[in-house]
Amino acid sequence: MLFITMLTSMYFFPFEFSFLPGINTKMMMAVVGLFFFGYRMAQGKYGYISRNLFLLTLFAAGISLCGFLAVTINETPDYAYATYLISMWVWIGGAYAVCNIIKVMHGDISFRLIAHYLMAVCISQCVLAMMIDNMPALKSAIDNVVMQGQSFLNESNVRRLYGIGASLDVAGTRFSAVLVMLAYIIRQAFEKHEHIAVCLIYLVCFFAIAVMGNMIARTTSVGLIIALVYWVFDSGLLKLQVNRKYLALLGTFLVVLLVVVPLLTVLYETNPEVRKLLRFAFEGFFNLAEKGTWEVASNEKLRTMYVFPETMKTWIIGDGYFSSPQNVDPYYTGPIRGGYYMGTDVGYLRFIFYFGTLGLSAFIFFMGKVTQLCIRQFREYKVAFLMLLAVNFIVWFKVATDIFLVFALFLMSSTENGEDVAIEETVT
Repeated sequence: MLFITMLTSMYFFPFEFSFLPGINTKMMMAVVGLFFFGYRMAQGKYGYISRNLFLLTLFAAGISLCGFLAVTINETPDYAYATYLISMWVWIGGAYAVCNIIKVMHGDISFRLIAHYLMAVCISQCVLAMMIDNMPALKSAIDNVVMQGQSFLNESNVRRLYGIGASLDVAGTRFSAVLVMLAYIIRQAFEKHEHIAVCLIYLVCFFAIAVMGNMIARTTSVGLIIALVYWVFDSGLLKLQVNRKYLALLGTFLVVLLVVVPLLTVLYETNPEVRKLLRFAFEGFFNLAEKGTWEVASNEKLRTMYVFPETMKTWIIGDGYFSSPQNVDPYYTGPIRGGYYMGTDVGYLRFIFYFGTLGLSAFIFFMGKVTQLCIRQFREYKVAFLMLLAVNFIVWFKVATDIFLVFALFLMSSTENGEDVAIEETVT
């Protein structure tokens, strides 16, 4: 199980080995997965899956086509999302490898089992990030073997925590995805009156990812807020009519909170390093308490990045630049604004500047279709998938990244469970 957790982490938080530059662990997993997936397809297996993957391929091809049109019309060499179709299949291949490894170990696979491994991966990455930050020998060993932009992360004016492949907004987005899955599983566990020890473990893991995840990347707050809002609305707390199934959850939640808060308070007062990390993780709350205003340095910087296109052509088909022009186009002579094209890292705006509202719409429809297929496959977890979709679209207000890799695991988990009539219905 530990080995499978490591392989899942290589898929979920890919990285490059220093002795294999240009090839990350996601690609390695994909090669293995696609080989066996193609072999099983050749045997006539997975007909229903192939039809749904065909639909997703068409949607992903629409994204790639928009990207190709953008770079062709604008005569730029930035093919970042013109190759999204390939990226989708790489994630599919990696997801297939992970799902089959899990099935070999457990004999079956389910939503909760996948969530368990993702939870274990996130907890491991959080603990590992703390160890790397406090153990110079471990930090040096990992930095010598793993390539993950650590030179930037270790700069004095940046100084960010990182695990192995887990850092910055990419880590925060994936932590958020796991938090919302955990929120649904916790609610389900209390509703079904599962053993209190199991429920307690889920809540402890939820708090651990929420706290340490925010120390690594404050984007983790997106998943935390969505999870808390879900619990508040689903429990009936706003109507002052708390659902009986939530009484045990709220009680246990408060017990864990009464342990966590004093513990963090003691560490905050006695350990300068923990104090710095906590102030970074929850900067907004500290400023609200100390200054009376909600201020977060990254949010203040983000406000300056809301720069909108000035021409109709850019709004429709974009300018063909996703990355900073000086990094991809040696012939670019336009203005240089920070490390991003037009000086913006806002997801929605970067997509618009790259391939316009045409490409952005194609991307939105793609993510919507992926969610629909997952819901049809796991009807009981409809709310969980909708929360995952919400994480994706909310994060785009801050950064340009997607969580298709999470959905891919659930899409490929059905390949070993027999034909699902609900999946077949999506073809019509």
